[in-house]
Amino acid sequence: MPTADIDGITTRFEVAGSGPPLLMFSPGGFNSTLENWTALGIYRRLNLLDHLTKHYTCISFDRRESGRSGGRVERITWADYAAQGKGLLDHLDIDRAHLIGGCAGCSVLVAFGVNHPERVGGLVMFSPAGGAKYRMKQHDRFFEHLAYVSQHGLAEVVSLATESEKSFTQDPRVGPWVNVIRADGEFAKAYAEHDPQRYQLIVSGMSRLLFDRDTVPGAEPEDLLRLDIPTLIVPGHDDSHATSAARYLEECLPLAEYWDVPVSEQTEATVPDRILQFLDAVTEREGAW
Repeated sequence: MPTADIDGITTRFEVAGSGPPLLMFSPGGFNSTLENWTALGIYRRLNLLDHLTKHYTCISFDRRESGRSGGRVERITWADYAAQGKGLLDHLDIDRAHLIGGCAGCSVLVAFGVNHPERVGGLVMFSPAGGAKYRMKQHDRFFEHLAYVSQHGLAEVVSLATESEKSFTQDPRVGPWVNVIRADGEFAKAYAEHDPQRYQLIVSGMSRLLFDRDTVPGAEPEDLLRLDIPTLIVPGHDDSHATSAARYLEECLPLAEYWDVPVSEQTEATVPDRILQFLDAVTEREGAW
């Protein structure tokens, strides 16, 4: 599978299908891999990729610090995640694309739309991650990791990470750089030697800024209200994908289409057709790609 160097970070990606480009920001929280579109929960059941590749050139990838992509110890923001997607479009010589995101990928979508609106045709936000319980869960995860670092040190984080296969979501002690630690010995060595106080500042700031509100993070509402990009919103309904988060996006995005359908009725027979209907309509209005 091909890789691209984007701002010094290796990005593993895959291109499939034909037609207008569709850049896909994977679901899966801190393990957002391209395989999640076919293997994770509801996405496996919907079989989205098979349907979308019949009409669009689908570009999926491992988000930085996920899967087989690389990473860097720094205070990561949603804009940084969006910059990775933009860099991948640049690498593929694609000026403009539709974007689809699942789960936390929707936060990357709003950051991408606000920072690079000229590169976006339409947005599809599937089951946006957000809500008060989601924010608290994320803060607890970072707190548990920092508590482990404070008690045991970064070298022990490396040891713990290499002795198991658990993700940051499954075992917060291993931290958000666990995949890179396992894949890159040089990175792991440098990680273990980071100044502990500086590391604490980086991670605590990352937690606070990534999850700074009780709805969908990623961009300020004042910026979303000025974002004239056609958007389809498909709601979720659980502790990490609150329906209120999807409704917030509907409220803030001027050209939003909210598909008011319960999760129980989001099936392979309904969802791919609705997404394709939306994308085809935007493509037709936009003209040639």
